[in-house]
This record gives sequence, structure tokens and C-alpha cells, in this order.
Amino acid sequence: MQINDQQLKSFLLDVGLIDEKKLEEALKKSSKSGRKLEEIIIKDKLVSKDKVDKLKAYVLGIPFIDLTQEDIPKEIIEVIPEPVARKYQVIAFKREGRELKVAMIDPSDLQILDFIRKKTGFEIVPCLTNEESVKYVLKQYQRSLEAEFGDIIQCEEKSEEGILTGDKNLKNEKKGEDDVDLKKEAEDMPIVKIVDTLLKHAVVEGASDIHIEPEERDVVARYRVDGILHDAMTLPLKVLPGIVARIKILANLKIDEHRLPQDGRFKIKTPDYKVAFRVSVLPVFDGEKIVMRLLDESSKNLNLEQIGFSKRDLKVVEISAKKPNGMVLVTGPTGSGKTTTLYTILSVLNTPEVNISTLEDPVEYRMPRVNQTQINPKIGLSFASGLRTLLRQDPDVIMVGEIRDHETAEMAIHSALTGHLVLSTLHTNSASGTLPRLLEMGIESFLLASTTNVIIAQRLVRKVCPDCKKGYHLDEAMLKKLSELYDLEIIMKILKQRKIIKSSSSDYKKVLLDLEFFKGEGCNHCHQRGYKGRVGIFEVMEITDEIKKLLSKSAGAEILEEKALEEGMTTIVQDGFSKAVQGITSIEEVMRVTRE
Repeated sequence: MQINDQQLKSFLLDVGLIDEKKLEEALKKSSKSGRKLEEIIIKDKLVSKDKVDKLKAYVLGIPFIDLTQEDIPKEIIEVIPEPVARKYQVIAFKREGRELKVAMIDPSDLQILDFIRKKTGFEIVPCLTNEESVKYVLKQYQRSLEAEFGDIIQCEEKSEEGILTGDKNLKNEKKGEDDVDLKKEAEDMPIVKIVDTLLKHAVVEGASDIHIEPEERDVVARYRVDGILHDAMTLPLKVLPGIVARIKILANLKIDEHRLPQDGRFKIKTPDYKVAFRVSVLPVFDGEKIVMRLLDESSKNLNLEQIGFSKRDLKVVEISAKKPNGMVLVTGPTGSGKTTTLYTILSVLNTPEVNISTLEDPVEYRMPRVNQTQINPKIGLSFASGLRTLLRQDPDVIMVGEIRDHETAEMAIHSALTGHLVLSTLHTNSASGTLPRLLEMGIESFLLASTTNVIIAQRLVRKVCPDCKKGYHLDEAMLKKLSELYDLEIIMKILKQRKIIKSSSSDYKKVLLDLEFFKGEGCNHCHQRGYKGRVGIFEVMEITDEIKKLLSKSAGAEILEEKALEEGMTTIVQDGFSKAVQGITSIEEVMRVTRE
């Protein structure tokens, strides 16, 4: 039995979970958009997803089970083969005597229940679950990298032929023979399996990058997950030529070029995910190193609140981004999430009434209705020359990937002066340091004062895993360490003003020692790391009239920051402490990304 919208409406009203007027509005939205009523009421936070799931289970007369909270033995999961579990969205999670409990999205599918009963010989007890639960358990079908690679390597080492046999010392092989056989090696089944497994596990683990690094005796594969590199697997050095050739073929690169760096791209699309891989090949002493950046094209656009902006900062950014002209600048080191912030702002501005054009190096994500151009200095298409051309394309909003030199900065300023909204990035450590950097590039101070709307400085911190989060208090040793790094008295004062800390004590050390901070102990949900996902910590400098006056006098970074703080700006460190107190991240993470 499937519950349709009208039945769901009746049940919601019967149990008093929702106001009738709000429910009617949700039904209208549902009919207009073609989306299910369940999806609308959950997204609009009219009823929690947990309550809707439990209501459906109650109506069906069966239990609801959240599989993400269950510790399911591997032998129970594997009672139902992965292809069946994936196709029919059915998971075995508990066995009691001759009874096998299975969780399903559609418990009314009697055909699959009968099939499982006949194949297993158990009496089947169906329970209701949701898509998130099923996806979570399907990941547990994935075998470990060690197991998969071990099978492949052992199988091939028994063979008399193939890529994994032969002289252990590759340096003694003739280069010409290697080049002739590269394509054959790249198409060899063990190599195909190794590369496919590396890519698949990287996607499953949520990695942002894959590093394949040759060393003197072996090849190390590492994944960057939530900004931190982790060893994934060590392979024999003899498989390196085949792996490199396979990835070069996928990325449409020259397989016989070993002396020069190469860049390429390829995509993998499955029913579960759609990921683009940006490939960089670099010759190193022991061979060729490969780094692949994973770009999840199936992920949904985030909003400004989800990436970590506080209420005050969110308001400033929204007002500044909706001005018809001027510059919105995002700054921070490489890997601090600047591009994500720019894309998020673009998604807010992206409406049919607006013409948006971008210049990027490279184009990271495809956005509908946005004209994206990748720069190519080899043919003279730089940020500056591309920007000059874009101005003849009647844009309303322009995104320039990075301001690197005087010419690009001058063109960006000119674009902002002539009625365009310009979004761009720079590499500086703080918001206040951005304006002096542009002055150093030769931009006149009065031009900066009249065109800059807002400057956002940011870092990325890992979020504490919600499934193994545990509270703790700082000890004297940690307090001393923090005191050496930060002005804790000012930080505590700011957090009190923002009502994040409610203590009335004026002794900031006592307040800190009384505060509860959080860290993850490690669990299956976070691969025993204690962290899951990342969020931004920000400082948002609004270019107010007072700051414009200082800027027109070529004021330094310290004076500009002092004035911005007077006007309510929160520094990156203060925002980091705020998120640590709220249990979003840990104090250790804030220290990791803000120590200079």
C-alpha cells in the first residue's frame, strides 16, 4: 500500500500534526510544482521528516526503522545480495530465529517479499524505512580497498602473463617497449578494476581529491576527505604504468608523454551519483604523480545559511549581493571554499531577468543559465582580456575567478563602475588585508572606496560528527595554549554580545572553563574520524561610509579592521569560537585553520 497525498492529508489532520490552513497551502504548492505533498511539508518544516515516517508506518500497521542508528552485522546485510537490495530498496537488518526483519521503502511489494522468503528460507517481517537509511546501508556493501585490491593482485601474481608480472625494477625496462604496450596495459582487466575501485571508493567516502603518488618501492593512493589527506592503499610499483595510462585514456591525454605535465577531465555517471574528475599529471622522480579533483555534479545547490554565515553576516552579504553594481570580494587561502561561496551567491542571483557571465580557471561546476568561460593564457584568453570581451556581452553580473594582477583588478573596477555587479576572489589572510593588496596592485584608493560593496574572508572547518558527538571541558593546559594564540577576553566579550554565551561572569577564563565544547569519538558514520562534512567560518567586512573615508585616505589593514570591528564585524577566529561553542565544530579545528 502506497500513501497518496489525499490520504496523507487526512492522516495528518486526524492526528493533529499540522494546521489545516497551512496544509491547504502546501497542497496548492504541491499541485503547482508537481512535487509530492510529503516533500513540501518537510522542506517547509511544517512537520518533521521523522514524524511523517512514523505516521506512514503507523498507518501501514508496521514498525518504522531508522537504519542509520542500527549496527547491522555484515552477515545479516549480505543475506540479500547487493543488486537485489539496490534495485528493490530492501535491506535485511535483524534475524531472530527463523524470522528475518527487512526494511523497505515500499512494504506493500509482496512480490519481492515472496522472492526473499523463497531464496532465504526465512519468514520475512517487513518494516518501513526511508531513502537515507537504504543509501546508508548500501554503502556497507562496499568491500574495503585492501580486500578488493588484494584479490586483484593475488590473482594476477599467480598468472604467468599480464601487467602485474615481470621484472620488479621498472627502471631496467626499455622505455620504447613500455610506450608500445601502454595502451594494452591500460585496457588490462586488473588495471581497469584497480582504477574503477579507487574512483568508486573515493566517491563513497566523500573525498574531494585522489592522490596517486609513486615512491621508490611502491605506489601510495591517498584521499582528501573534509580537507585532510588519509592513506587509502599501497600498491606494487609495477602497476603504476598501467594506472597512469588508464587515467590518461579516460581524461583524453597523451599516454606516451612522460616528461611534461598534462591536465584533463572525465565524468562518471551512475544511478547513485554523477561526478566529474579533474585530472592533473605531473612528472616526478619515481614516475608520474596524478591528482584528481572530484566535482559532484549531482549535489544540490547550498544556500548562504547552509555554508555557515551567521544572521548578521548573512544579512550583509545578501544586501551587498543584490546591489545593481559594485564588487563582492571573497578571500582566503587555496582550499578555503571561496569558489563554493561565489557559486552560492550566483545561485541566489541566477534568475531569468539577469544575464550572468563568468571567467574561471578552470570551470568547476556547470550552472544552468550562466555563461561560463574557461580562461586559456596559451591563446591569449586571460582574466583581463576575457573581462574586456565580457563587457560587450551585455552582462548584469560578472564573476572573475581570481584577481591576480593590476590589469585584471583595473578591469574589474571599471566593470563595477559602469553598472555591473562583479564577484571575484583574492588570496589574503583577512578581509581588512584585501583592500591594501589592491592598492599595492596600483588601484587608486578612491576607486576602491566607490566600488567595493563587501569583502568576505573565510576558512573551512570540519563539523563534529553528530552521531558520536561528546561534550567535554577545557583543561588548564589547553586554556594556556589558547591564551597564547588568541585574545580570549575579546572573543568572550563578542560571544556574549551575540548571546551565544549567557554567563554573567566577567572572568573570561572561568567562563571558558565552564563552557562545554564538543568532539567526535569516531563511529561508522564518520569512518572513525570524529568529523563529518565541513562548514565555513567567516569575517564579513561591509564597506560602510566610515570605512570608505578611511580607504580614500589609503588607511592600512589594522586601521580598517579596527573600524570594521567597531561597526560589528566578527573575525574568523571569533566566528570559529562561536561555532565551537554551539557544537558545530571543535576548538581543535578552529586552532588548526586559524593559526598563522
